[in-house]
Amino acid sequence: MAGSHHLIDEHLAALARRLPADVVDELADGLAETWTAHRATGLPPADAARATIADFGAPEEIVRAYITHSPGRRLAVTLLRTGPLVGLCWGTSLIAARFWTWPAPTAAVAGFWLTLLAVVAVLMAAATGDNYRRTRLGTVGGLALVVLDTTMLTAVVTLAPTLVWPMAVAIPVSLARIGLTLRALPALRPA
Repeated sequence: MAGSHHLIDEHLAALARRLPADVVDELADGLAETWTAHRATGLPPADAARATIADFGAPEEIVRAYITHSPGRRLAVTLLRTGPLVGLCWGTSLIAARFWTWPAPTAAVAGFWLTLLAVVAVLMAAATGDNYRRTRLGTVGGLALVVLDTTMLTAVVTLAPTLVWPMAVAIPVSLARIGLTLRALPALRPA
């Protein structure tokens, strides 16, 4: 960073190890402007650098804030919080419709449940990780849930001998989750 102090460069290097380059570039601009403003008040370079770093916070604080507010993490947390409600709706529907009597291959049913467990694990990693790059798993989990919801809706339409009343709740809940997840995805740009 031209015209700054080595303390700020070290601060940015610590951030670069844990945040994407575009985020660090944005922070570098802010640090440079703040350092210049402190210098304009008459602070010596080292004091201006320390004041700038104090204004922005320690690397751990900055990284934690970016992780907490990352779109992938927010999506993962939302999907994990709403997952039990969606699962309850579908569980009730499938039991009421006696899904075990449907003409679905056992391998396909097992694959669905195993995929669902894997998706939950991916969402947990995105929601609880301490690495900004890991929060991008929220995108993967969100897209996978859209596929699983679509698969469940397709299975109900094509395999269920009759629709049961709990499906009147489960179907709109899945459609809403698909729509809200897809709406959140454009905010999840790769870093």
